[in-house]
Amino acid sequence: MMTAHAPQVRAWRQTRTAVEAASPTEQAALLAEQSRLIRRSVLAMIGRAKAGHIGGDFSVTDILTTLYFGVLRIDPAHPDAPVRDRFIMSKGHCAASLYSVLAFSGYFDPAELDTFMGPYSALNGHPNRTKVPGVETNTGPLGHGLPVAVGEALGTRMLRHDSRVFVVCGDGELQEGSNWEALMSAAHYRLSNLTLVIDRNRLQQGARTEETNALDPLEDKLAAFGWEVREADGHDHAALLEAFAPAAGTRPVAVIANTIKGKGVTFIEDRVEWHHKVPTPEQIDLALKELA
Repeated sequence: MMTAHAPQVRAWRQTRTAVEAASPTEQAALLAEQSRLIRRSVLAMIGRAKAGHIGGDFSVTDILTTLYFGVLRIDPAHPDAPVRDRFIMSKGHCAASLYSVLAFSGYFDPAELDTFMGPYSALNGHPNRTKVPGVETNTGPLGHGLPVAVGEALGTRMLRHDSRVFVVCGDGELQEGSNWEALMSAAHYRLSNLTLVIDRNRLQQGARTEETNALDPLEDKLAAFGWEVREADGHDHAALLEAFAPAAGTRPVAVIANTIKGKGVTFIEDRVEWHHKVPTPEQIDLALKELA
């Protein structure tokens, strides 16, 4: 079992303190730099492993860095502290971005990222809570993260903890019926401590979401299910910080984060084939130049 990496925990705390003390413009700049580093890390991981889901990893990166470096009340040195915010990555196939953010936060030694999807590595293609500190629940099969998050939100409320629970779902993932059962339950129980973030990149494996099984008007549907709905540019850190504010009332919060699949590298952006295509060494060099 991997353990916290003290030097990286200190670095994360310094960055987190700087973000909290900064002006909105400075906050956005600090978080954007973390996103750049995470994307470079993900690119290296997928290049080494010759496997991964780079398009979705890059679309969700800014959401993750905003949460871990600006919002979540966590202590990477004590990942199982009873009173903590929870984060669940329901789109588990984008594990590379989650592992990078966890490593950069100090949950484990960033050197472990070199083992991604290798023999005997804890960093599997999908997150495993028994192997990786900071992973709240195993994810991979789509449509499981939100139902678990509903249970977590109910549980922390029953314990009278003021913890918040965040879950990120892909938009294609919302085609799974289990999500809509969970949406109804969360509204029924008025889980204002639950925030669903939808990575709305409008692409899924093989096609656009609206061609496969249309979701729009998504905001109206979520509101009809009893949620407080917010919308933000999923690559604008300042907008995300505002969108991740606590619920205004007693309803759970759904944030539609409009993103671009493959964000950050022009030849990957908004192209369906990069759902799980692996870049060549030449393409990695080009991508690193864009992320310099």
